[in-house]
Amino acid sequence: MCGLSGEIRFDGTFPDLAAVERMTDRLAARGPDGRGLWSRGAVALGHRRLKIIDLSERGDQPMTDPDGGLTVVFNGCLYNHRELRAELEKAGHRFHSTSDTEVLLQAYRRWGTQCVDHFAGMFAFAVAEHHSGRVVLGRDRLGIKPLYTAARPGRLRFASSLPALLAAGDVDTALDPVALHHYLSFHSVVPAPRTILAGVRKLPPATVRVIEPDGTEMDHLYWDPPHARLPQHAGMDAQDWRDAVLDALRTAVRRRTVADVPVGVLLSGGLDSSLVVALLAEAGASGLSTFSIGFDSEGGESGDEFTWSDLVAKRYSTDHHRISIPSRELPEALDDAVLAMSEPMVSHDVVAFHLLGREVSRHVKVVQSGQGADEIFAGYDWYPPMAGIARDEAAAAYGRVFVDRPHHELARMVDAAVPLPGDASGDFVRDHLARPGADAALDAVLRLDSQVMLVDDPVKRVDNMTMDWGLEARVPFLDHELVELAAACPPELKLAEGGKGVLKAAGRTLLPVEITDRPKGYFPVPAIRHMAGPVLRRVRDALGAPEARARGIFRDDYLRELLSAPEQHRTTLGANALWQAALLEIWLQAQGVT
Repeated sequence: MCGLSGEIRFDGTFPDLAAVERMTDRLAARGPDGRGLWSRGAVALGHRRLKIIDLSERGDQPMTDPDGGLTVVFNGCLYNHRELRAELEKAGHRFHSTSDTEVLLQAYRRWGTQCVDHFAGMFAFAVAEHHSGRVVLGRDRLGIKPLYTAARPGRLRFASSLPALLAAGDVDTALDPVALHHYLSFHSVVPAPRTILAGVRKLPPATVRVIEPDGTEMDHLYWDPPHARLPQHAGMDAQDWRDAVLDALRTAVRRRTVADVPVGVLLSGGLDSSLVVALLAEAGASGLSTFSIGFDSEGGESGDEFTWSDLVAKRYSTDHHRISIPSRELPEALDDAVLAMSEPMVSHDVVAFHLLGREVSRHVKVVQSGQGADEIFAGYDWYPPMAGIARDEAAAAYGRVFVDRPHHELARMVDAAVPLPGDASGDFVRDHLARPGADAALDAVLRLDSQVMLVDDPVKRVDNMTMDWGLEARVPFLDHELVELAAACPPELKLAEGGKGVLKAAGRTLLPVEITDRPKGYFPVPAIRHMAGPVLRRVRDALGAPEARARGIFRDDYLRELLSAPEQHRTTLGANALWQAALLEIWLQAQGVT
């Protein structure tokens, strides 16, 4: 786990090494254990290292294979690097380290851009071919690791975070009107390749991009699993599916123990993280460190789930750490979390993850997390309405239960001077859900959520907030083989028991019934959800700042309406509408966008 950066020139000049250094320095939190720069011809690469596999200097980056004429920078982890190393050694490849970075380098040398088909892991990388001048960018199947780009005439820059590109300078920071529409409509999710800034894009998940020396690009989508019933699963009953899911999850958890440092678990006490702990205990883990966080109650809403996490920690004898955060710490914590965001993230638990990352990084460098299970196994309450409806009704049904607000409401929110497009978010959802490769309406919705919403909401949130403390978070529920299995699982088994039925059945083979049968919880931060005093003051300051007034995104009468009743206005899913508006402005100000 690290941070990478780079610049490619297409105009015959050399890269701006000072700009690459600024990007690299801005990524220091992602890689506090090492720093490296490399330049050859029209290409320069930068890297910050977090030492997880091969703790020696032999694993430093940028890493060059002089015989193959290749240099790579890499962020992530190849969980099957030992198996791939053995395969490559049999084919005659020689290794000088035990790092997964060198495995990636030799895999590219052997298989070229098809190397990604051999990887089990999370990754973003850039490979420079010395002789051709070609640069290849790649991103893992589920978009767990980020990769942003910024183009200008004659050059392209790329980095692991959007703020790193801003640190390099010369970025078009105008708001992207289509992205703004997504932000206000599609649960604040801005699908790739767009970001909220017109001059910054992101490489889509499961994509390899080949960049030629003249600047031409070609993208290849290398993974798009069918959300359909497959012949190899014919005849499987509910128990067979339960066992298959449990076996795949067992493999996913085991893969994510690959490290030369201890691996802990973020334990909320819910089904997903508890299953991870149970499977690690089943595999013989001892002295496992687990971590839970809680906040003060506000508005009659509890701010912790310690009862449940304590139960699991006791059951499996983990070294458990309770982390309690008083509400008075939230304003400062909020600003720190916003600085760590590559893009505006409205979910209130972003602050919780940032604070959790701070505390956990004092004990371990790697953790497993339960993120992703709800989007893969239909755990949210907007999935049951998809059951039994016609395939061509999916978009309308999804819009009613998930989309923040209908398109026509944006006119009363956004200032007339801000050029919004047509119903960009609605068009995106309709087009995605209409694609072939999904049998039922629920299949199409789960594909949309796993390939788009999951990537640019919870997965991005966990990456940004943990990596800001040099903490690597691994997500076993997003093991690509488990995701493929879940995509093929009959919808009725996922929707059973109010959602995640097949996963709950698997959980009952390992966990206390109090965990498997408890009501669904979440990562509560009541002070933000209910606009408690310190948070509301921060919101008022941001919306009243000169920068906000000069930017003029929102209509004055709309903001007055929100501020007059901070708790009253909610999106379809119950998010605070004032927080959604304020967070965008807080983020723009924090990143120095004028």
